[in-house]
Amino acid sequence: MITNMKRPVNILITLIITIVMVSCWTDNKKPNFQYMPNMYEPVGYKTYGEYKGFPRQMEAMLPVSGSIPRGWIPYGYKNTPEGKALATKELKIPIEVNEENLSKGKELFNIYCAICHGKKGDGQGTLVKREKFLGIPSLADKGRNITEGDIYHVMMYGLNSMGSYASQTNEKERWQITMHALDLKSKLNGEPLWSSTQNDPTEKETTSEKAN
Repeated sequence: MITNMKRPVNILITLIITIVMVSCWTDNKKPNFQYMPNMYEPVGYKTYGEYKGFPRQMEAMLPVSGSIPRGWIPYGYKNTPEGKALATKELKIPIEVNEENLSKGKELFNIYCAICHGKKGDGQGTLVKREKFLGIPSLADKGRNITEGDIYHVMMYGLNSMGSYASQTNEKERWQITMHALDLKSKLNGEPLWSSTQNDPTEKETTSEKAN
C-alpha cells in the first residue's frame, strides 16, 4: 500500500520541479506564444530593398525637393563657367583672418591639396612628381585669376581632374584653406603675405568713419 502511495507522490514532485524549472527559463518580456506576431514584431526593411509600398518600389527614398540637410548652408553659385566667374569676382572670405584660421588652413591644405598642388602651392605635389597627374598649375600662374571666390568655388565643385571637396570639408574649413592658399600665392610671387595685408575690421570701420 505504501509503495503504491509513493508512485503518485514521486510523479507529483517531478511535475512540480519541471514546472518550476520551465517557468524560470521563460522570458517575462517576451511571451512564449504570439497569436498575432505582426502586432508584436516590427517589420524591418532591408536597406535599398524593393517593396511595393514605396514610391519607385525603393526603400531608400530621395529627400523632398528643396530640403536642406542639417548644418548645410546653401551655396548660391552654380557649377557653370558663368557661376565660377561670378564667384571669382564677388565671393569674399567671411571669417576673421587670424593665426588660428591660418594655422588650420595650412593643416587642411597639406591634408587635401598638397598631394597634387605641393606644400608650396607650386603645382609640384607628390602625385605630380610621380607623373600620376600632369599639368597642375601653380597658384602663382599668371594666366589664372586666382581669388578668394575662385579657390572656394573650385573646392565646392571641383575643376577638370580635381574633384569636389564639399563632402570632406565644411564651409569654415574651405575658407581656412583659401586663406592659406592666398598666402602661398603671395610667397610664390615674392609679395607680402596676403594675410598681412588684411586690415583689422575695427581699423576698416575707423577708416570709413574718417572718410565720412
